[in-house]
Amino acid sequence: MTLTLGFSPCPNDTFIFDALVNNKIDTQGITVQPVLEDVQTLNEWAIQGRLDVTKISYGVLPLLLEKYIVLNAGGALGKGVGPLLITKQASANTKNVNDMSIAIPGENTTAHMLFSLAYPQATNKKFMVFSAIEDAVLNGDVDAGVIIHENRFTYQQKGLHKLVDLGEYWERVTGNPIPLGGIVMKKSFDSALQQQVDGLIKRSLEYSFANYPLITDYVKQHSQEMSEAVMRQHIDLYVNNYSLQLGPDGKAAVNTFMDIYGQLKKVGANDKEIFLATAE
Repeated sequence: MTLTLGFSPCPNDTFIFDALVNNKIDTQGITVQPVLEDVQTLNEWAIQGRLDVTKISYGVLPLLLEKYIVLNAGGALGKGVGPLLITKQASANTKNVNDMSIAIPGENTTAHMLFSLAYPQATNKKFMVFSAIEDAVLNGDVDAGVIIHENRFTYQQKGLHKLVDLGEYWERVTGNPIPLGGIVMKKSFDSALQQQVDGLIKRSLEYSFANYPLITDYVKQHSQEMSEAVMRQHIDLYVNNYSLQLGPDGKAAVNTFMDIYGQLKKVGANDKEIFLATAE
């Protein structure tokens, strides 16, 4: 059986899926057809139901529950891993955020949800691909920007300044780890296949962990001009035990996120099945 599998070219995702995509583990008769795109594109495709299995931002999950279920392995959650609100002006004041123009890495991203939680009255937003945000702030196209992924490690080198750590805000308000992104699979597949794919993703990551800190050619080829040191920072920050198994704490964080989404969007409580059952 061949399944389409969407994930980003960022080191955390290529690190997780390398062994599965490149047959470094026994794939048990399943062939995956990898589709690498930025997360906002993957979010939009998930709304359309284009891929069988895909990485998504938890910010879009409430729109997907008719079609997809969240797998236990392959996601990105944790503490100290949240998006940052950055600006060019070292003297910028958080009291002025509501009046600023803000670059956001996609409307349906977790970053947007966390920004909206911290600044519900900020409405002057420009949605763009995450990799364009630093330049937009540097060029004065916007007053500030919400950065994710490897930009967390590079913004200071470009003379930009952190205004707010939106992840720290989430942790302080909720006490939960930050649910950044998850892996979802179509509900139209039977539970046995969903469990099998979930297990393969976990084994793929276990293979990569067993060989770490090796950075494979597969990870390097998709990391643009990132140094190996930055690749390792990226992996160390975003890939952890929650990536192996969502677990009770991870599920609690996602449920809290869903509740806050409902409050911000003024929609009713979710009654759809969210998570794949944990294999015995």
